[in-house]
Amino acid sequence: QVQLAESGGGLVQAGGSLRLSCAASGRTFSSGASAWFRQAPGKEREFVAGVSRRGSTVYADSVKGRFTISRDNAKNMVYLQMNSLKPEDTALYYCAARIGIVVRTTKDEYDYWGQGTQVTVSS
Repeated sequence: QVQLAESGGGLVQAGGSLRLSCAASGRTFSSGASAWFRQAPGKEREFVAGVSRRGSTVYADSVKGRFTISRDNAKNMVYLQMNSLKPEDTALYYCAARIGIVVRTTKDEYDYWGQGTQVTVSS
């Protein structure tokens, strides 16, 4: 079993930066892929970025060049560095983990989820 806890959300002005953290418990965490998803009010939960066990990354087109995902397997942590934030980045951000080693971009492929951390970007 894996438990995930996000932190680092908040209110920031457009153009600013935030760093989200995801703390994981459970010995299977480091063997699988992890990802960040987000969900804005009235919208579907969407893939933001993912990282494989070995550090290969995948990004949604909307965040490429602005967001960076990373992981520290020794600390059971996953991070999302978000720069040049836009109002359309406003959402509840979720950390997710899967047993498989390959990053997937659909939410149904993930086995474990955190409770989410709110990111609000003002214009």
